[in-house]
Amino acid sequence: MAFDVSAVVGPDGWVTVPELLERVSRRTAARWVADGRLVRLRPGVLALPSTAAHWRTRVAAALENREAVASHATALALWELAPHPPGPVHVTVEPGRSGRGPAGVVVHRAPVPVADRRRVDGLATTSVERSVVETWGRACGVPRSEVRAAAIAAVRTRHCRPQDLAAELVARPRLPGRAELSRLVSLLADGCQSELEIWGCLQVLRAPGMPSFVQQRRVTVAGRTFFLDAAYEDVLLAVEMDGAAWHGSRAQRERDISRDALVATVGWQTLRFGFARMTGSPDACRRDILAVHAARQRLLSGSRVR
Repeated sequence: MAFDVSAVVGPDGWVTVPELLERVSRRTAARWVADGRLVRLRPGVLALPSTAAHWRTRVAAALENREAVASHATALALWELAPHPPGPVHVTVEPGRSGRGPAGVVVHRAPVPVADRRRVDGLATTSVERSVVETWGRACGVPRSEVRAAAIAAVRTRHCRPQDLAAELVARPRLPGRAELSRLVSLLADGCQSELEIWGCLQVLRAPGMPSFVQQRRVTVAGRTFFLDAAYEDVLLAVEMDGAAWHGSRAQRERDISRDALVATVGWQTLRFGFARMTGSPDACRRDILAVHAARQRLLSGSRVR
């Protein structure tokens, strides 16, 4: 009887030897391995050649029947916060367990308490905050810029909170690059939700001589709730920093116009700065904010605007 190897193995592209032997004879399984139709990922786990090189297959096989969790860059990729880099997958085991792993798997030994364990697509995985911090501190093939973007995205999408990242940092006083990551976490805690907002906050809004403001100020109008990037509450002035990728479409520009009109009905005036202007002409942006802020002060204090 002829078997279709792919159909026998199943949609995941890999199978344990005991599972395979429930479907075909030991002789058939041995022939498939000898012919190269199945490859050995680790003792007791086989995979189709077409899927054996994929990082998801390798991490699933590495975790099978093992007290381990996907970690570091592999966990970030499972959380879909960063692409998986070329090279090995990363898993973590408790310190008392073997640190040896099959080819293509890096095994870290560190305590992983229950609070740090999650499941993503059925795979045991470290929490988002731990994944970000561990990948930041250890060279796993992911550039710091991508880990930074992952941290920002994780907070913006509410996969974790800035205080969760801060708690991980407290537990790792010797983390390489700790000061830089700590500064980023502080900015995220202040309300920054993108690299543009971080740039605008540091280079424009917090520059010497600029008035005080709050970030992510909630405004509710006609049953709809908006969050202002930066708000000068004393004069009801909002500053929005528009990234080209998100605010470049005609539909989004129309939504921005509608939003600005709505918040204007409860007294807020909105200034918008695009990526090119914010990063290319920060001095001009500061002058615009100061000029409108001063005009709003005169207007709201009852003075005649000249």
